[in-house]
Amino acid sequence: MKQKQRTQVVSNAKYLRSVRPIDPDEIFEYVDGQPHPAVVRQVLREHAVELGIVEAGDGTFVPASDDPISTTFHGVKAFPAAYAERLEDRIVGQYGPGWPNGEGGDVLRHTIRKLKEDYFAQNPVEYDEVAALAYAVYHLPDYYASTQYVFADMLRHGLVSEHTRILDVGAGTGGPALGIHDLFPEDALVDYHALEPSESADIFEHMLAETRDTFRTTVHRETAEDFQPSETYDVVLFSNVLSELEDPVSVVRKYEKHLADDGSIVAIAPADRNTSIGLRQVERTVEDGLSVWGPAVRIWPGFKPEDEGWSFDVKPDLEVPPFQAQLDRAGGGYGEFENVDVQYSWTVLRTDDKQRLDIDPNINLYARMNEMEKHVTKRIDLLAVKLSHSLSDGDSHQLFRIGDGSERIDHYGVRTKETSLNAPLADADYGDLLIFENVLVLWNDDEEAYNLVVDGKTTVDSMPA
Repeated sequence: MKQKQRTQVVSNAKYLRSVRPIDPDEIFEYVDGQPHPAVVRQVLREHAVELGIVEAGDGTFVPASDDPISTTFHGVKAFPAAYAERLEDRIVGQYGPGWPNGEGGDVLRHTIRKLKEDYFAQNPVEYDEVAALAYAVYHLPDYYASTQYVFADMLRHGLVSEHTRILDVGAGTGGPALGIHDLFPEDALVDYHALEPSESADIFEHMLAETRDTFRTTVHRETAEDFQPSETYDVVLFSNVLSELEDPVSVVRKYEKHLADDGSIVAIAPADRNTSIGLRQVERTVEDGLSVWGPAVRIWPGFKPEDEGWSFDVKPDLEVPPFQAQLDRAGGGYGEFENVDVQYSWTVLRTDDKQRLDIDPNINLYARMNEMEKHVTKRIDLLAVKLSHSLSDGDSHQLFRIGDGSERIDHYGVRTKETSLNAPLADADYGDLLIFENVLVLWNDDEEAYNLVVDGKTTVDSMPA
């Protein structure tokens, strides 16, 4: 179809969308040359995001709903085979079909080692073509999975509508975008803007080349600091990028101004100590203008935590993707180049006052963590959010980080005697609300933290988030 005809289809659709369902069998008559309705239908599909329309069961097109997206997400077992093949096509195009055992494999293994060294040394990284490809090999699967887990939680709570605009700041090689694409239903309209100035943008475009028409991607090859948004976004995503910004707080504040009235800033970071704590520091600095939806819910209004804040979630390992297995096997088979752990820190910040947990605490019933020094050696009742999986080894008492949003010092729930009445401390999911009754408060001098001792006299209930 010629551009003039395409423009006429879009123009007619813009007029009709507010009047009645758009029928390709009708509007083809108003287009020069009267192209076949099937051609008109395809043009409408290609412009669905721009027009804000979805295809109905009867073949007409109607305005997209602003209802929240629903999900039946059950976790991520593996990086999809189609994406694995697409990435390997890119590697083969660069290094040839024998890449794992040839020069290409050597280059990728060396680059991955260097990326790891620089990361743990907190050195800046320049993502040239080789570094971007190595980064994709090592991180596409776990970024794909962690993003799905975070957004699935948001979808379960109705935070994202069926017609949404997303800005992915530091989009990298496309792991988060692919995860969101596969998580959202096909009838959701997603206008996805990827901000990526490095050579990673080439891989992003390669990996996202065959997304469906209702998921439109636009790549902006600019830095977070230089890019000037001209529209508002329902979600601004910072996936594993805050630690790479010189001034992450100012960047978050910049994009906060471009959020919709019910928008979300989503930040995801690796689970290691430096980046996880760094994410919490950004979260706590910007919450004067935004509300913390979760997971570190502020149970007590008017307070925010001042503890260290190292908190991360852990999900089941992924299956080893074939490109990682091949690279690792050719390098000796020690698992050095297999990255299947799904462990990440995250936060969702809102422009409204929504929280992941609906709590109305009563200071006359429950102690607050910022006053815990008053309760040492006493038994108290307490509300807290579970902020870790078990941190102890198999021979020690179960140990879990907990918080209520007012803590100035680290707090841990320590399960010294296992009973059915305190089992929810272990069984609850990360981010769930825990209700402690008759828990013993002790000061841990070695760790300079409070231990909330859960023994045979303690009852723990949980409220799923």
